Amino acid sequence: MRRFDNKTVIITGGAGGIGLAAGRLFANEGANVLLVDLNEEALRTAVASIACDRVSYQVADVTQADQVQAYVAAAIERYGEINYFLNNAGIEGVVAPIIDSPIDMFDQVMAVNVKGAWLGLKYVIPTMLQNGGGSIVITSSLAGLKGTPNISPYITSKHAVIGMMRSVSQEYASQGIRINTVNPAPIETRMMRSLEAGFAPGNEAAAKEQLNKMMPMGRYGEPEEVAKMMAFLCSDDASYCTGGVYGVDGGASAL
Repeated sequence: MRRFDNKTVIITGGAGGIGLAAGRLFANEGANVLLVDLNEEALRTAVASIACDRVSYQVADVTQADQVQAYVAAAIERYGEINYFLNNAGIEGVVAPIIDSPIDMFDQVMAVNVKGAWLGLKYVIPTMLQNGGGSIVITSSLAGLKGTPNISPYITSKHAVIGMMRSVSQEYASQGIRINTVNPAPIETRMMRSLEAGFAPGNEAAAKEQLNKMMPMGRYGEPEEVAKMMAFLCSDDASYCTGGVYGVDGGASAL
């Protein structure tokens, strides 16, 4: 039997690298999958690439409470209940020292990465309580554990969601809801292409080479490697795991 037969997962940031990889993995494991993202064309492409009739999408801005409520309602309407929630949507902002960092970009990063995650918890958890429990995974980052120059809004946001997880996981542990973070190091996604361009404009390959050298395993991770950790944390194999910070970082957090 597949791990997630007859179960339902919502994945925000579902059209991106990690979200799409997770959608594919959960679908292959038998789950009903609702991918949530801002870009409808990207969502259509993502659903088509998974090619499974148990996968659908919902366009939503995760910073808007009514749109978060709408994706929760869509999952219930289509699939009956929500068992797992990959609270994954995030943006990187721009690469700049704090004195040159645009205030509106700080606001946007915090809105998506922190408020979006908070709203997701606020509106998904009540449905899980009705089901007797569930598992939630918030995507933080190695940036939630360490500092890096010139991306202070992103670093701040990823530290914040770890604190959020630690608080809310205690609120609902006795009611069958487990909440953890995954903390990837650099992963082969669009976000890293953007950050490489910011770290070394016009010489992105050099930025990637330098980052690879900083990884104990000598490489970026793959989206599928993060998705596998998400799936573990949702599975019954992680039944005693809540309030935890789980690195998918090739050893970088040990440095």
